[in-house]
Amino acid sequence: MEKKKHTVFISGAITPIFIADSIAKHSSKTSIGGHNIFLGQVRNDVIDGKMVVAIDYSAYEEMAEQKFNEIREAAFAKYEIICMHIYHSIGIVKTGEISLFVFTSSAHRKEAIEASTYLVNRIKEEVPVWGKEVFEDESYVWKKNT
Repeated sequence: MEKKKHTVFISGAITPIFIADSIAKHSSKTSIGGHNIFLGQVRNDVIDGKMVVAIDYSAYEEMAEQKFNEIREAAFAKYEIICMHIYHSIGIVKTGEISLFVFTSSAHRKEAIEASTYLVNRIKEEVPVWGKEVFEDESYVWKKNT
């Protein structure tokens, strides 16, 4: 099991190249039979007649890193996961770009899928990360997780 801590926060959007490189690094781990990937993308929601053009993410980073680690450990205890990675953006992420990348790997697909769902739900509910939804006129509202 890969339980080493890793840096969770990435400045700006999580790029397709970063995601592809993460996937490629797992080809040598031949005990893995299934991967599950969740990608959270910034939507161009319309709020009070204004279109969202970006989300500006901020966090209480020390507490968030601790919470991410607790969630990771709980998922390793609950599911038969071989590998798990969580990355979250800090700073500006434009609509259409990725702000959350959760990647789970296991011997069988079911565990990877269930663990990924578990992780995303706990991240959204528990981790102190906040987003300002920024509009075209540069005004903003604080994002509400639903």
